[in-house]
Amino acid sequence: MEARLIFWPAVAMAALTFGVGLHMFRVRIAQIKRDHIRLRSIATSRDAAEKLTDSAPADNFRNLFELPVLFYLALCIAFFTAQVNALTLGLAWLFVGTRLVHSAIHCSYNRVVHRFYAYIAGYFVLVALWAVLAAGLLR
Repeated sequence: MEARLIFWPAVAMAALTFGVGLHMFRVRIAQIKRDHIRLRSIATSRDAAEKLTDSAPADNFRNLFELPVLFYLALCIAFFTAQVNALTLGLAWLFVGTRLVHSAIHCSYNRVVHRFYAYIAGYFVLVALWAVLAAGLLR
């Protein structure tokens, strides 16, 4: 299997992050215009939290820099330790899928229990990916 295939899930995660970022900007700019919010009045995160009522896209954007950091590192470890195979690639794509579902829920109807299931599924997929990589390092 070609090792550089492991970076396509990273490209997909980056695209998801950029997409959520654009959605966040659209939502925030629309509210700023609609509610005539002065930019100076939302200069800090505390001020922004008080005035910007639809925080789900921003919360999701921040969330895409939490667990995915370990995901990106896992992909690099898989590549540099020659552990790119069907299992690691499959787990990588499965993680991307769970993050896509999580973001779609978070940025739309935002039902917490549904979002939680998507999050916890991604969490366990990432744990499995790291377990596979750790086992490979022991060989």
